[in-house]
Order: sequence, then C-alpha cells, then structure tokens
Amino acid sequence: MYRFLKGALFLLPPERAHALAMASLRVLGRVARPPSPPAGPPDLSVTSAGLRFAHPIALAAGFDKDAEAVAGCFAVGFSGVEVGTVTPRPQPGNPRPRLFRIPEARALVNRMGFNNHGADAMARRLRALGRRPGPVGVNLGKGKDTPLERAAEDYVAGVEKLGALADYVVVNASSPNTPGLRQLQASEPLRALLSTVRARLEAVAPGKPLFLKIAPDLQAGELEAVVDVAVELGISGLICTNTTLARPGVQGPVASEAGGLSGAPLAPLALETLRRASARAGGRLALWASGGVFTADDVLLRLEAGADLVQVYTAFIYEGPAFVPSLLEDLRTRLVARGIGSLSAVRRAA
Repeated sequence: MYRFLKGALFLLPPERAHALAMASLRVLGRVARPPSPPAGPPDLSVTSAGLRFAHPIALAAGFDKDAEAVAGCFAVGFSGVEVGTVTPRPQPGNPRPRLFRIPEARALVNRMGFNNHGADAMARRLRALGRRPGPVGVNLGKGKDTPLERAAEDYVAGVEKLGALADYVVVNASSPNTPGLRQLQASEPLRALLSTVRARLEAVAPGKPLFLKIAPDLQAGELEAVVDVAVELGISGLICTNTTLARPGVQGPVASEAGGLSGAPLAPLALETLRRASARAGGRLALWASGGVFTADDVLLRLEAGADLVQVYTAFIYEGPAFVPSLLEDLRTRLVARGIGSLSAVRRAA
C-alpha cells in the first residue's frame, strides 16, 4: 500500500511530505502501541553501552528533529529513537530548498542546517513522553552563529538541558551543513570538546552513555585519531556515520546540490568507516552503524563488521511504515537459515 502512497507523497516537495509523515506519526503514537518482539529464537535483542534494545533496528537522528513523534516512531517498530540534532536555541536552518530526493539511487541530499525548535522545547516534549518502549537518544549540535572556538558551550548547554532526559547523548561534530563543524573532529579540538562534554554529562547524569557521530569522509589517519581520542577519554562509543560530501555513483542535477548524501550510495563508505573504526577500537567502544541500510543482508554485514546496532533514516523514507517489521522478518529468516540463535552469536562468529 505504501508504494501507492509514496507515489503521491513524492509528488510533493520533500519537506512538505516529511511534515505530513510527522503528523501521521504523531497521531499513530496516540492510538497505537509498539509491536511486541517475536517470541522464540532467534533472539534479536541487543545490549550496547548498557542500553537494551528489543532488536537492532533504531531510528537515526534527523528524522524527528524536535522529539515530536517519538511514540509514533516506536509504534512502527523501531527499537530506539534518536531525536535531534538539537541546538541550545531555536534556529531556522538553511534557506529552502534544502532537501532533495534521488529516487533512482534510493538517496537523499540534504543541507538542512540543524533546523530545530531548541533545547527547551525538546525538554518539554521528553518530559511528557511517559513510558519509553526503548532508548531515546538526544543528538546535540552547535548553533550556526556560535563561533567554532565556543562550540563546547553549545554542547554543554544541550547536556545541561537534556542530559538527564535522554537515555544516551550524542555529540554531532560531523554534519557537513554547519560551516566549520567538521573541524571539531581533528584530534586536539575533539579532545577538548569531548572531555568538556563528558565532564558535564557526568555531573548532570552520572553514567549516562556518551556517543560521538563521525563523518564517512575521514581520511587515512584521521579516523584512527578520532577512535584513539574516544578510547582515551572513555566515551561510550561511535556512530558510524553521518552523511557524505562525496557523490559515489550518483549523477544528475540533484546530485550536484550542496549538502550531505544519504541512502544506498553511502553504504560502502559508511561500512568501510565502521570496519576501520572497529579494527582500531578493538572492542573498547560500542559501535553503531548508520548509512545506506536497506536490507537484512545490510544489517548482517554491519553486525559482522563490528556494530552492535543499526540506525536507519533514508530507507524509512523510501520503504515506509512497514519497513522495520519486514526487515526484522527477513533478518530472522536469515539467522534461522544459518542456524544462528542470537545476534550476539553473529558478532562472535565474525
């Protein structure tokens, strides 16, 4: 059914279609309960950084920027929901148009620029959530007008307002759409940023997991340095990856638009980043995969490469509300065919 609905939605500008999807999820969250995980083997549950997920498919940041439809996102089957990216103060983001579809490649290009209602508005919504079927993470960013040398102040402000309300916190220093932001991934700025944020998070919410979301465009040596800093400072883990400035195998007028590319063409870059991070971390960090995941085989590849959890966004746009249940059914089928009784066994086999 979504195939026909998508045809109508894709006639609308992407942001208009997204607004309708969000409205539908808000309604769904008020009337529907999250589906129960399938009983019996194989066991799809995941425990990572002390957080338990019913299965390995969670929603990535960027879809629900303001925590407006968290209950609806759980209702369509996600085991965890990451909201944001949120900045301390509301900001409109970049001028429109700023979101573009590439249907033939199952991809998106966005230069949204952290458009959001601000940390105070998100805090009110998180307080009103009630029961959480799974972990809810908060992805923090820097305001566009905040000088880079004062970036830590924005992340600390986000921690102070939202750290105690989140199940985990993510430092987003890898969006390509806030000028200069990716410079914070260099070793010394990153060490200063993460140490400051981690200290404040420990004061606000002791033991709360802290993640860093990284770019897929880090060059040889740069990724390894990021991993080393993360291990040194004792943060919980990395999310691999954000969108890419590259355009692997994608051509045409939309591909030439400025912004970050997500979806299927990102998959090889994101997977290679995950593998390199896993090799460097050597089990000392929790690793979550994001970027180009559409199928059960995509999920298994990332688990075998060292990920505990997989986050999706673009695939949800293209596949619709039945995406997660269908993906989990396919994943169970593959595990049964391999004679594997749990996802932890996939990691051990890898």
